[in-house]
Amino acid sequence: MRDLSAFTLAGYDKGRGRLTQALWFAVMNLVFSTWWCPARLRVALLRAFGATIGENVLIRHRVRVLWPWKLTVGDHTWIGEGAWLLNLEPITLGAHVCVSQEALLCAGGHDHRAADFRYRNAPVHVEDGAWVAARATVLAGTRVGRHAVVGAGAVLHRDLPALTLHTADGTRRPVEEPQ
Repeated sequence: MRDLSAFTLAGYDKGRGRLTQALWFAVMNLVFSTWWCPARLRVALLRAFGATIGENVLIRHRVRVLWPWKLTVGDHTWIGEGAWLLNLEPITLGAHVCVSQEALLCAGGHDHRAADFRYRNAPVHVEDGAWVAARATVLAGTRVGRHAVVGAGAVLHRDLPALTLHTADGTRRPVEEPQ
């Protein structure tokens, strides 16, 4: 039987103190995710809060990042409107990665078998050239291989090899390497 009153944050390290967390939430909600905030300022804000961000990265409005200090983004990567990087553990995006509109990268979860519903968090890695399409979800502990594609609306719960397309119905098939 599930007993949510027994849930604790045992084993989970947010990585920064409460003041830094509160300051990030204020900045994220009042500036970072707004339509009027320039993309360059979004990158600068993430860096100021400890993210490692490459060159020529484009981050659109309405993007949410739980903890910037647990985020690494490679060069020439795009993050589309409304994407949510729920990084209870590190999320790493390689170079030339596209995370499309309203995609969810979720590096956290719960152990449904445990009565206390304890955390079962794990990093997410998206390798160079991969594409996480619109409204796709990549779950904790998964790796999206080089030039792989997580199709629109798909849910990825296990590693996706390089040069593979994973569709919303769970079908996987090879894709050609970009020219």
